[in-house]
Amino acid sequence: MICQRRILFVLMLFFCLAQPCYGQQSSPHESKVQDATEVLRQIMAIPESTIPPNLLANAHAVVVIPDMLKAGLVVGGRYGKGVMIVRGADNVWHYPVLVALTGGSVGWQIGAQSTDVILVFKSMKSVKAIEEGKFTLGADASVAAGPVGRHAEAGTDIKLESEIYSYSRSRGLFAGVALEGSALSLRHDDTWALYSLSVYDLLNRMDFNQIPDVAKNFRTAFIKYIGK
Repeated sequence: MICQRRILFVLMLFFCLAQPCYGQQSSPHESKVQDATEVLRQIMAIPESTIPPNLLANAHAVVVIPDMLKAGLVVGGRYGKGVMIVRGADNVWHYPVLVALTGGSVGWQIGAQSTDVILVFKSMKSVKAIEEGKFTLGADASVAAGPVGRHAEAGTDIKLESEIYSYSRSRGLFAGVALEGSALSLRHDDTWALYSLSVYDLLNRMDFNQIPDVAKNFRTAFIKYIGK
């Protein structure tokens, strides 16, 4: 037990120290949204290995976690921050809010790597559960590796047998990935720091006087790629 606690402490310290340093031109939250936009653009630029646009267009929410860190030393862990864009009851995609994804695993592993993660939510029930508090993939909703390619034939998956589709990109490879046990949570403080607006307002309204350019750019890019 003491050994495991020490290992977890080392992992937490690693995740904290491994956070990127940002210049004075933008805040960490602005940079995170910019990174998420770039991940989306790069992944959608190659039709043969992209997320099917119809899957995105019919989603209720999409999460983009750029540079999620995964490290292991007997007990493994993953941690990353990103954005979530939600389609409201009015069928309009709202401005993105900030989220965090955390998880762990047990087994012999060593080393660290950075991975981009995208989650596509096909169930509004899952989105509501995220809004109400911490949400665990696989426990609170079924999650499966998503189909890849503009013309992907996903068989039963396209019939929405899974509530969430997950993808990851590591070392240039992009494919569906299983993320059972990872917890997704809203970052209320980070969202407020970026917008000076609450998560609740951003998920339920669009009539704002001022929105940061990085948030506008992410939403514009996302809508472009889903063909809306």
